[in-house]
Amino acid sequence: MPAEPRVVAVLALDGVVGFDLAIPCQVFGTTRLPDGTYPYQVRVCGTAPSVTATAGGTAYYRISAPNGLDAAADAHTIVVPGVTTTRPTPEPVLALLRDAASGGARIVSICTGAFVLAEAGLLAGRRVTTHWAAATALARRHPDVQVDAASLYLGDGKVFTSAGVAAGLDLCLHLVRRDFGAAAAAGVARAVVMPPTRDGDQAQFIPQPPPATADGSLTATLSWMRDHAAEPITLADIARHAGVSVRTLSRRFREQTGTTPLAWLARQRLMLARELLETTDLPIPTVAHRSGHGSATALRAHFDRELRTSPHRYRQTFRPPPERD
Repeated sequence: MPAEPRVVAVLALDGVVGFDLAIPCQVFGTTRLPDGTYPYQVRVCGTAPSVTATAGGTAYYRISAPNGLDAAADAHTIVVPGVTTTRPTPEPVLALLRDAASGGARIVSICTGAFVLAEAGLLAGRRVTTHWAAATALARRHPDVQVDAASLYLGDGKVFTSAGVAAGLDLCLHLVRRDFGAAAAAGVARAVVMPPTRDGDQAQFIPQPPPATADGSLTATLSWMRDHAAEPITLADIARHAGVSVRTLSRRFREQTGTTPLAWLARQRLMLARELLETTDLPIPTVAHRSGHGSATALRAHFDRELRTSPHRYRQTFRPPPERD
């Protein structure tokens, strides 16, 4: 006799991100086991029969929530999709999440849904993620939460958070894999036309800010460091160019850029390597040399440490092969 389906309640809150809402419905609603059964029952639940959804920017529309919050009371998993973070979460939603968590339900957020989980007090002391553009705001608003802006998703068995938008697919497939194995997750991945697991993490998608150009004596030195990033540069070289001692350089660098001279230089070299991989077909060893990494081995180690991927895979992602006629 087949087991009862596991109830997955997806919360349609006012200001929900429509794509985030659709992801768990698509993944859990279409998961199918080898015996032909569907192991999940998906319920879209809201505080009102109809809510405003957004795709960001100027895109707004209405969607229906066919179930009330009471339909989520017996859920095995509750998913909170991304929401507009400028409005408070209704207390009944927070109470539902607290009660469900204390009762053993699995609580999941996609994108900025992490703000709702944090507001409910479910993320205190946990290492979590959210969309890279919202990570600073989440950390500032909830200092008791350890925000990791690089990861695609994080979880400890009962509480899971994912990065922005498409990372919700990665997390939901991960949960299917945990629940019913790799074959079930692969079947869903094949249906939605994506790999069952994605290489790398969110760090590779975060746009790099323009180099610091703070007012003061280091402006010319920062420009010089960018122009000579491919060359061997020591801390003494940087201090000499700035006309100060190494100790003074380190203090001023921290004041004007928020980091150390060599860490700032490493970031410039990484940015240069990313640009070369995205815009040229240069071999990886040449990219390593031209970006100041010295060797392909050093470049791979830097990419693995900072972006959790390899130069080759980064190029495949951001410089796809040209289309053939």
